[in-house]
Amino acid sequence: MNQTLLVEIQTEELPPKALVKLGAAFANGIANGLKARDFLEADSVVTPYATPRRLAVSITNVRATSPDKQIREKVLPVSVALDKDGNPSAPLAKKLAALGFPDLQIGDLERAQDGKAESFFHTYTAAGSALADGLQDVLAETVAKLPIPKVMSYQRPSGDTVHFVRPVHLLLALHGEQVLPLSLLGLEAGRQTMGHRFLSHGGPITVDHADNYAAVLENEGKVLSSAEARKESIRAQLLAKAGADLVLMPESLLDEVAALVEWPVVYECRFEEEFLAVPQECLILTMQTNQKYFALTDANGKLRSRFLIVSNLATDDPSAIVGGNERVVRPRLSDAKFFFEQDKKKTLESRLPFLANVVYHNKLGTQAERSQRVMRLAGAIAKRLGYDVALAERGAMLAKADLLTDMVGEFPELQGIMGTYYARHDGEHEEVALAASEHYQPRFAGDALPSTNTGLVVALADKLETLVGIWAIGLQPTGEKDPFALRRHALGVMRMLVEKRLPLSISELLADAAAVFEGQAAFKDPRAEVTVFMLDRLRGMLRERGFTPNEVEAVLAQNPDRVDDVVQRLEAVQAFAALPESASLAAANKRITNILKKNEEAMPQDAAIKAELLVEPAESALAAKMQSLESSVDSAFANSDFTGALKTLALMKEEVDAFFNDVMVMADDLALRNNRLALLSSLHGMMNRVADISKLAA
Repeated sequence: MNQTLLVEIQTEELPPKALVKLGAAFANGIANGLKARDFLEADSVVTPYATPRRLAVSITNVRATSPDKQIREKVLPVSVALDKDGNPSAPLAKKLAALGFPDLQIGDLERAQDGKAESFFHTYTAAGSALADGLQDVLAETVAKLPIPKVMSYQRPSGDTVHFVRPVHLLLALHGEQVLPLSLLGLEAGRQTMGHRFLSHGGPITVDHADNYAAVLENEGKVLSSAEARKESIRAQLLAKAGADLVLMPESLLDEVAALVEWPVVYECRFEEEFLAVPQECLILTMQTNQKYFALTDANGKLRSRFLIVSNLATDDPSAIVGGNERVVRPRLSDAKFFFEQDKKKTLESRLPFLANVVYHNKLGTQAERSQRVMRLAGAIAKRLGYDVALAERGAMLAKADLLTDMVGEFPELQGIMGTYYARHDGEHEEVALAASEHYQPRFAGDALPSTNTGLVVALADKLETLVGIWAIGLQPTGEKDPFALRRHALGVMRMLVEKRLPLSISELLADAAAVFEGQAAFKDPRAEVTVFMLDRLRGMLRERGFTPNEVEAVLAQNPDRVDDVVQRLEAVQAFAALPESASLAAANKRITNILKKNEEAMPQDAAIKAELLVEPAESALAAKMQSLESSVDSAFANSDFTGALKTLALMKEEVDAFFNDVMVMADDLALRNNRLALLSSLHGMMNRVADISKLAA
């Protein structure tokens, strides 16, 4: 009979950062193992449970016995199974015995083709197995494969040594209301579990039926067994307590806190207003990272002096809990205040000489040398864009100085952010101050781009210097390995060029970047490879924005040196592709491309179209149509009206179709042939100014 299956391992407190993965792996391992052994129905539902003191899974509609199976098993090739006289051989008898069928005769076997030879096969019915037998193997396999961060060894009362992530106290295994006779880690399965360490009555809790597990734990044990349910309970309580304020609750912190409690309760705490003089990023980070607290801000994003905590205890008088947490957070905030006040005693500029003591890479020198390279490159880029070169160079020079501050030493996540605060304190120009934080942008997919010209230039310089320098010493990404985040840097550069519409040449940018490494012994110019790498990142970025692979290739197949108008070109390609004439013109363009490629060596260079050699009406009509539309295409292209330029090309459909229907391009007369190739070459250039529309026919 089909019933719900429940399996639980009750443990000491599990590592919180690993709990979600452990819970998912435990549930999936058991579900997949049972499915492979045919114990699950098509509509079986798997529900994982994970708390700080347990891993569990519930699966509905699980069979008590797996169904019988028809098995067709290969025995031996005929050439081996029969001797030279056609009688059963000794190897056949041995094989049948090994398979568990010693009494089978040769006539009981099926003789069938097996590839190029013949073999004997035996078909039989294998009886299904009991759930307990199959689950015993599945449970052992699942536990052995759990992603345990660090294995712990401990002794059972019997004296046996057990290896697991934490000591295990109880094993619960129910199929419906029946206890399954399983064993694991020195324990025998039963129907008992333990509730909340403090809120439960203290003794074992009996689960009468697998379907009642979550309800029994919640009602009798004060445990929310679902990690997701605890997380959402915490989220709802935080929002309720926050009131008109905003609560900062990153998902990673919610996940971690949900893995620390079994019965979450949110309380409000406060700290002294004087700490608000410290940059709020420092306070927020220390509360989140060190204490797992949730900071609150007003509607404008300004930090409040009250914060929220998640406790594992429910009480009518939480004063002791609140007071204890307020006492704990105070030294952390005091440390942040001390670091901030100490750091302000030195200017960022005064710290620059000490960057010479920080090794960037043994083949690329120190952070001081790198800062000089980024400064030169930022100046070159600013000059190309017409931005303030002095501000760009100053911003680049100071961008890494905060790495030497006490605050960043304690909280590396604040690099750049603290540089902006300290630069403002030092009286630096606002764009120079912002460049300290903005030059790290974009730090991840979807992150904001720099808001200032100086921040933008320093961000480009920083990423291009990393790309070219690291690639030049042979540390380009391989497979999934990318220790210097070159993929992220390349994508960041392309985002800035595209989204900021920067009129910069990729080749010139990389040339400027390579120039700052002049004289570097280990440097091998990687510009060609880096260009391909950057365009590949752009391809991925554009596809993620909803453009099709064919549309992207139409624009990028010609390896454009500037990409500031790439989105506009793609939008024009999309509009062109929607026209009824597009398919025919794309196919014609593909045909033209192939013809020109085959004849590129024989074609005269820069051959002009000679009107007197346009002898066929169709080629004369095409030439006339091209001439009549040329100025419209040129005007649209000059005004970046790429959609208009491509739509104008659609007006040539009839003439292009007629040309290929009526005109033999590869005429025997060499002069006619070259003139027709010149006509196609001119048409090809006209059609592909915006994009290679032949790619739409791929």
